[in-house]
Amino acid sequence: VFARSDRGASSAAAEWIADKENQSDLIGGVRLVGRDPMLAKMLLEMSQSITNADSLKLGRGMVAELKPVGRMHKGTVEHAGFAVLRAPDIPSILIETAFISNPEEERKLANANHQLKLALAIRSGVRKFLATQQVRA
Repeated sequence: VFARSDRGASSAAAEWIADKENQSDLIGGVRLVGRDPMLAKMLLEMSQSITNADSLKLGRGMVAELKPVGRMHKGTVEHAGFAVLRAPDIPSILIETAFISNPEEERKLANANHQLKLALAIRSGVRKFLATQQVRA
């Protein structure tokens, strides 16, 4: 499970994976048209700070839900600069469910029962996270 990082990856593997994936992702920007540039920057940074904290909370909950499904390579949330995690206002995590280069993991991932267990764990993690969130205006 990965969450966004502004300070770099939490491991060499996380950095390598993020760099490889970001090469194929188009990064969209947030526009604060008509705003003072300094104000726009401050608003964006504040929003991103809250979102990063929520993403980490979501990631920790997801790790807890996924651990019973099977062995995890990392039992904590990793941090990396994945382009897909850069939305400033939406908590985002990336869940890597298997390495298809590993024949055993590839076989499990192709199994419908295992897929269902993963899906239910992910759904449970999202629901538990949402249940703890306050509505923001």
